Amino acid sequence: MADYGNSPNTSLHKLVIRLLSQLPIGTKEHSMAALVFILVVFAAASSGAVFKPGEWYESLRKPSWTPPKWAFPVVWTLLYMAIAYAGWRVWTLAGWSLPMVFWGLQIVVNAMWSWMFFGLRRMRLALADIIVLWASILGFILTAWPVSDLAALLFLPYLAWVTTAGFLNYSVLRLNTRP
Repeated sequence: MADYGNSPNTSLHKLVIRLLSQLPIGTKEHSMAALVFILVVFAAASSGAVFKPGEWYESLRKPSWTPPKWAFPVVWTLLYMAIAYAGWRVWTLAGWSLPMVFWGLQIVVNAMWSWMFFGLRRMRLALADIIVLWASILGFILTAWPVSDLAALLFLPYLAWVTTAGFLNYSVLRLNTRP
């Protein structure tokens, strides 16, 4: 085992241990639930790795305000971490509840968008998916707030990003639809 006693990272190590010890993971069930949420979110995120933009998307006309390519994996990574934690947090506090119904709906609908847009190349269907996704995110925020304001707040950037994605989906559809 490493000796951290003389390491310059000793203070950081102690801080991390102290913060981790304060997490509400008090039982084996909470730890297992955290793992399940991480795996479910990872599975949903994998749809973006399977159904990639590719040449077809590159050939489409896009609005000038389209975010740069590098932004998508960075933003989604942060959002998926927040999605997993928020779901786990509400689950540990309320179990099966209305916020968890919205959480489950949003993760399924989220996973379907890449398949619809990039896999099937059905921009209208993907836009309908985003509308359902947006509503389920808002539903989670509103119903999770009384359970955990932190979990609800963690979904606000997600709602903002999906709003942007919805306008982008609509704009790409409009710019690439023949009159």
